[in-house]
Amino acid sequence: MSAVAWPEARRHAREAARPLEGVQRRLPDALGCTLAVPLVALSALPAYDSAAMDGYAVAGTGPWQLTGRVLAGDPGSPEPLAAGEAVEIGTGAVVPAGAAAVLPYERATRTGRTVGGPIEPGRHVRRRGEDCPAGREVLPAGTVVNPVVLGLAASLGHDTLTVHRRPRIGTVVTGAELRTAGLPAAGQVRDAIGPMLPGLLRAAGAEPAWESRVADDASALVAALLRCDADVLVVCGATSVGAADHLRRALDTLAVEVPVRGVACRPGHPQLLAILPDGRYVVGLPGNPYAALVATLTLLYPLLGRLAGRAEPPALTTRLGAPVAAHHRDTRLVPVVRVGPAALPVGHDRPGSLWGAAGADALAVVPPGWTGAEVEVLPLPAAGIALPPPS
Repeated sequence: MSAVAWPEARRHAREAARPLEGVQRRLPDALGCTLAVPLVALSALPAYDSAAMDGYAVAGTGPWQLTGRVLAGDPGSPEPLAAGEAVEIGTGAVVPAGAAAVLPYERATRTGRTVGGPIEPGRHVRRRGEDCPAGREVLPAGTVVNPVVLGLAASLGHDTLTVHRRPRIGTVVTGAELRTAGLPAAGQVRDAIGPMLPGLLRAAGAEPAWESRVADDASALVAALLRCDADVLVVCGATSVGAADHLRRALDTLAVEVPVRGVACRPGHPQLLAILPDGRYVVGLPGNPYAALVATLTLLYPLLGRLAGRAEPPALTTRLGAPVAAHHRDTRLVPVVRVGPAALPVGHDRPGSLWGAAGADALAVVPPGWTGAEVEVLPLPAAGIALPPPS
């Protein structure tokens, strides 16, 4: 099978999957998940007529005689007010029935138990449900649960949310030459993909389940592929056709469907997408770190987004603020920094180096034969997006 065009490869990855089942999660545990059903207001917002200012709730025309005080959190409902009556009131407190407005302290004059001042009917009273009535759908299914969504859900009366289960990811890092600590000796390299990948997975709404490291051994790779405790297996390295690259042969041994055997892009050409007989997915990432990042955004992110139930993000486009040499056949993925209406290439984008990508906020997608039109950009996960490891 020949290399798949870059846009087609992403379409394959998204269309290969279906969202995982919905589960109930406590609000803190739903962070980073995706709503499986719309978020509906269980309670009106505000839940009661409440004071928007500190001052006096007044009924009728002034001056008014004070009959008491109402503060936020007071139990029960205050006594209704008759015309000419007022109560001192705190912000957020229940406004008594009959109140025409809240007169703020700074606009009021008080002499003993008598209060006067100018009012506007309804002023500084937040009426029940004026922001959102009970039963209203406020967010659609497919919305990613961020901290603000958690706050909204709590304000609407939710203790739990129905979200799609996070995809569980098993990672297989291949290569006898990889070191995980210290300075590499001749013939060795530091593993850069292993430290990078967990944060990328969490930013995509997935849950790293386990990591296995294998040498360049076909049988060990087949054994890893047969593990059934992950929805997606990510294999780092071993995706090309060299003597030490066993992933393609291992997949052929298992009679696996491989809809993508290489993508026409630079870097990242030797990436692949496979579907195991039991329905699990395999994504092969090249062994070079920047090429692996490109493959993550090309195949792995669309697949994980679909499994996590995330709505497909709209395509973002911009113009490039400096010349970029297009390839005659392959799509180029170029690290850029977005500045105003343009994106500036940052350089240092060789397949084995993350230098350029580390200083970028997106990858520009430069199609074959590009002549200067606007290009699509793929945002890179920002600091703070990735979730902490599960406790």
